[in-house]
Amino acid sequence: MKTDIQIAQEAQPLPIQHIVHKLGLPEERVEPYGKYAAKVLPAAELSGPPPTKPAKLILVTAINPTPAGEGKTTVSVGLADGLRKIGKKAVLALREPSLGPVFGVKGGAAGGGYAQIVPMEDINLHFTGDLHAITAANNLLAAMTDNHIKQGNILGLDPRRVAIRRCLDMNDRQLRFAVTGLNGAVNGVPREEGFDITAASEVMATLCLASNIADLKARLGRIVAGYTYAGEPITAAQLNAQGAMCALLYKAVHPNLVQTLEGTPALVHGGPFANIAHGCNSVIATKAALTLGDYCVTEAGFGADLGAEKFLDIKCRMAGLAPDCVVLVATVRALKYHGGVVKAELSTENLTALQTGLANLGRHIENLRSVYGLNVVVAINRFSADTDAELALVREYCGQADAPVEICEGWGKGGAGVTDLAALVDKTCDKPCDFHFSYGDDLPLEEKICAVATKIYHAADVSFAPAALAELRRLDKDADVARYPVCIAKTQYSFSDNPKLLGAPDGFTVHIRGVRLSAGAGFVVAYMGDIITMPGLPPRPAAESIDVLDDGTIVGLF
Repeated sequence: MKTDIQIAQEAQPLPIQHIVHKLGLPEERVEPYGKYAAKVLPAAELSGPPPTKPAKLILVTAINPTPAGEGKTTVSVGLADGLRKIGKKAVLALREPSLGPVFGVKGGAAGGGYAQIVPMEDINLHFTGDLHAITAANNLLAAMTDNHIKQGNILGLDPRRVAIRRCLDMNDRQLRFAVTGLNGAVNGVPREEGFDITAASEVMATLCLASNIADLKARLGRIVAGYTYAGEPITAAQLNAQGAMCALLYKAVHPNLVQTLEGTPALVHGGPFANIAHGCNSVIATKAALTLGDYCVTEAGFGADLGAEKFLDIKCRMAGLAPDCVVLVATVRALKYHGGVVKAELSTENLTALQTGLANLGRHIENLRSVYGLNVVVAINRFSADTDAELALVREYCGQADAPVEICEGWGKGGAGVTDLAALVDKTCDKPCDFHFSYGDDLPLEEKICAVATKIYHAADVSFAPAALAELRRLDKDADVARYPVCIAKTQYSFSDNPKLLGAPDGFTVHIRGVRLSAGAGFVVAYMGDIITMPGLPPRPAAESIDVLDDGTIVGLF
């Protein structure tokens, strides 16, 4: 069987100018990055007539995954290709991969099999440099914050209350906690700090939620760098950092245009994680895709309790978006995992475990319908080990839940294996829905967290650490911040904050251990359970299998 990278390397992508022409983009609005990628200006700056009818927004999400991942990006790519095959003008809007997971757990992150975006190696390795620019902008603010303290500290920044953390686009647990500024006054003021992974940084979230370059600069200026001895916030604007940060991000704010193996246009831009950030590609890219096509296929990371909740409660709220259809990806093996089967045995037929695990699928269907008022289509991402009996059981369950369902075979067949799903999604997009958020703007921050925990996770109770509760009540005193949505950082493997509590649990308590204001992004982060913002490498990282041959061919990238 060919690997993903072998399939990608055997393909012959179209020159990027062909994709530009397919979209009807004027050439002056495109800046090529090599033969097969380009930067494009945001939708608001594109010339040409407006679309004759509103484009349809399709959100792809999933059940809670196994540690191996279940192919949500593969389904997204296959669905866009499938829509094109049935005559629909579809455009993809996806996140950029982070180098941390690429070299850590799973290798490449650009889809799989014959449902991939290309050039696969470039997209996974540096791409157009957006994540490096975000890293640099974040670390510039960190450096200017420490420099201000060193150079007289006229704003009275308390070195013990510096809020901005440095970041790195790599899994490196060694940097979670550090002491800097050692070895004398010339090297700064000694203090404790630590690194986040770039995908979890506030600058990443800020860029992804900005509507244009002016909005980005204003948002960057609101980032809280630290607090004074009196507890007053000091922002990036007070340190005069937002202009230089924006200069570093001037190119990065423009979406990246690439293509699928079948030539479907794909805007790949921004990459916040869904378990420790808000998990969606940029607002700019999504709106551009809605302008450039009749259908925009986008995804939100991990399970619907994370990525979809944040897409709906944060991104849609801020950007004025509303999905016309939600595609809920499920796999037989993930459902068996939720039914108690260990990872090593997921390829063996087990109808009993599958029946038990289907409760997880049912919970997500229920949430998307009853909490958000959305129309849901279930996509079974088929794996070679799936048996006819297992697939039939999933279909039967969906039938009983009155949930439309189709099998997706994009990995092995490309768009041709997803035409039935595409037709079903197209039909569903025409049905009316009553989209609404899981909580209102006017609720106190504490109640917003409780709303997500009880309505989406189905928790019985929420326990707040005293410091977290005190911080929430302090933030509620600011009228603007009090209206922010909340972004909950928790494990992706469970509805709860316990990764071992699988299926569709009830009656549990979730624990909020900390709270962090992300004023640039415009939300408040609540840390649940043991979630961390700098991942570590596994015992055998994917990096051990990645190499470059003498002729320059990259191998081992999934």
